[in-house]
Amino acid sequence: MATAWRRLAGFNGRVRLLLLNQFTVKLGFNLLMPYLASHLTQGLGYAAWVVGLVLSVRNISQRGMCLAGGHLADRLGCKRAIVAGCALRTAGFALLGVACTIPTLLAASALTGFAGALFDPGVRAYLAQEAGDRRVEAFGLFNIAGQAGLLLGPLAGLALAGLDFRAVSVVAAALFAVLTVLQARALPARAGGAPAQGQAWRTVLTNRLFLAFSLAMTTSYVLSFQVYLALPLVMGDALGEEQDIGMGQMFALSALVVIVGQPRVTAWARRRWSSTQSLVRGLAVTGAAFVPLVVVGSPAALRTGPEELGELVGITPILLTAVLLALGTMLICPFEMDVIVVLARGRLVATHYGLYATVSGVCITLGGLATGAMWDFAGGHGVHRLPWIAMAVVGLCGAAGLARLESTGRLLQPAPPSA
Repeated sequence: MATAWRRLAGFNGRVRLLLLNQFTVKLGFNLLMPYLASHLTQGLGYAAWVVGLVLSVRNISQRGMCLAGGHLADRLGCKRAIVAGCALRTAGFALLGVACTIPTLLAASALTGFAGALFDPGVRAYLAQEAGDRRVEAFGLFNIAGQAGLLLGPLAGLALAGLDFRAVSVVAAALFAVLTVLQARALPARAGGAPAQGQAWRTVLTNRLFLAFSLAMTTSYVLSFQVYLALPLVMGDALGEEQDIGMGQMFALSALVVIVGQPRVTAWARRRWSSTQSLVRGLAVTGAAFVPLVVVGSPAALRTGPEELGELVGITPILLTAVLLALGTMLICPFEMDVIVVLARGRLVATHYGLYATVSGVCITLGGLATGAMWDFAGGHGVHRLPWIAMAVVGLCGAAGLARLESTGRLLQPAPPSA
């Protein structure tokens, strides 16, 4: 942590404010969203399908609109997109706290999602520009800030949830309101003036090298998403009613590993590899993260002996997978934006990242559907290792594809844009 603080102190106030943005975004989001499902079912009495619909609308609104949000950041200026996005997130969270009908809940969810599509590309493009040659270091700290918010958000939400969900939504909205005012006052405006939407999108969509890079990198997002899908499923098999405790331990361990280890991993990787080589190894690690579960097959089978010892043994391979996924993220997060800036040739960076986020969002959705189907098939046919083998193969294929691109030398020296 001391290393991270020293590195943070070496950046100007604008970079520190953008890192505060990432911390607050993750804190506010995880303060509220983990408790939304119980509010909808127990507080408002809705069926589970309503919960799925509300959460899906938020995800689609954010991921599906990132390309549009990125273009607006390039067109109008990153500051405007960031401030507008945080203001919309303030309104969306406040509305979630008072909404009672399904149409209002869906509107609040869509507003919350589109807010993220506005500020996320803008923050990343602004940070890349402001950090300059130190952007790898800056995005390492960006990952730490996000993980700190992920760690503290659910804990703060748990303390407030005992009062009322409205109190949770008010606090989450207030965090974004304060962040909106801070950034409106402290962030200097950056010139926009990107081409019109059609021309900007055509520039990005015809960047074949960038598209190939984006497709290879989606494997990391599909595999990292398993901490919300496959790992909770296997944790439920291993712990039964104690699943929530195990999940809390897993998320806390992952966050702490990143917070403590990110500066060292970033510095270690920069001394040895280029940005693209670090990404290749990060993808390989995310694939290898599932090897402990391939070896074990079914963690529930490890539960033998005294109850507490059996639970610990049962979740050990799950925790090891989560830690290795965190390590893969530490190798990927600081360097991916560096490569995106290079592939964009410093132009339309927010639009490029918007497309990158949209592609990853689509692949996460498809990967989630495939994982669910594979899980049911594996359980029904007694082939418990099948999902883990498939995930390990996906990670290694992504690493191999990116390594092939990296071997051409074009990822860090892209061809000039066509006329």
